[in-house]
Amino acid sequence: MDNALNRSEQSKLAHHKCRSFYRRHRGSVLPGMINLLVLVALGALPVIAYLDGQIFWLDVATRLVILAIAAVSLNLVLGFCGLASFGHAAFIGIGAYAVGIPVYHETYGGFEMIAGYSGWWHLALAIAVSALFALVTGAISLRTRGVHFIMITMAFSQMMYYTLVSLQEYGADDGLSIDLRSELPLLNLDDPLHLFGLCFASLLGALLLSWTLVRSRFGKVLVAARSNEPRLKSLGVETYRYQLVAYVISGAMCGYAGALMANFTVFISPSMVEWSRSGELIFMVVFGGSAYLFGPVIGTAAFILLEYFLSRFTVYWHLPFGILLILVVLFLRGGVSGSIARLFSKRSAVSNSVSVNSTSVAEGSAPAIQGSSQARGEDTP
Repeated sequence: MDNALNRSEQSKLAHHKCRSFYRRHRGSVLPGMINLLVLVALGALPVIAYLDGQIFWLDVATRLVILAIAAVSLNLVLGFCGLASFGHAAFIGIGAYAVGIPVYHETYGGFEMIAGYSGWWHLALAIAVSALFALVTGAISLRTRGVHFIMITMAFSQMMYYTLVSLQEYGADDGLSIDLRSELPLLNLDDPLHLFGLCFASLLGALLLSWTLVRSRFGKVLVAARSNEPRLKSLGVETYRYQLVAYVISGAMCGYAGALMANFTVFISPSMVEWSRSGELIFMVVFGGSAYLFGPVIGTAAFILLEYFLSRFTVYWHLPFGILLILVVLFLRGGVSGSIARLFSKRSAVSNSVSVNSTSVAEGSAPAIQGSSQARGEDTP
């Protein structure tokens, strides 16, 4: 019977320790579950709306996902490197024109023998040209810091804007229509559901790439440089090279998003490169939470939905956007993702302290019983 009591007490202690373990890790598990629910909702709800005949919401979701890819790319520089780039819209424009210009020549005779309407050719061209532009501009911009970095990246973006405006053959300021979308195996991008599926899969790939980079030694160097770059340099680490590689990867990813945007809108124009577009991307990252993996996705969703609902009430919907961004910066450190993480970490800390106290009581109850038994002169097991 004594052995049975011991087994019962051990079972209770084991159960209590399992609950304690869950409570200690609940702060990290629950935000992860929230991110997973956001992804599931983003992937499932537009498809359900499309099957219900509401094609408009599928278009909204497709635009949201494409901009989320661009925001994830910016977060790699802004969130994890601490470099506020105000010129990422240039990469979107480069990626879009990397689709539109070949299609224009294919339509009117020129590139048929090279690629036809191959989507692989378009995507590869968008990534390669964006990466090259990022390499050249990043090699110069990363020599500066702070407001100087912001201004020089915006200057490069404006240079790209005026370059596109000067291209009279491709519509100049009026833009250029894309007659045919890119062709990819097993996909028909004229089908809104296929296009959304490609964009959503690309978002998952962008998140996976960002997660892999941040968790690697490469990403740890970027985060360490953001916190204390002089100390890292004193240890012999060439932070400039790491940041340049991160900038090139970010630009290539954003250019890929631009290629998807061209296939979605079937229209490209220099307005895609305006500095205000870069400002919108920064809003998405900051509002959702910079340096958080899913922050840009949450921020993009908030941006698109607020834009839709606020624009129904007033044409001056940018004003409440600006006020909201100021409030987020002042009162929500780390954006929405940071606030959620702090909320659950506080609850986890409270639960953990309660768990530790109850565990010590449970573990101390058996010796207390034994001591009282010995005091009475009884046998103890």
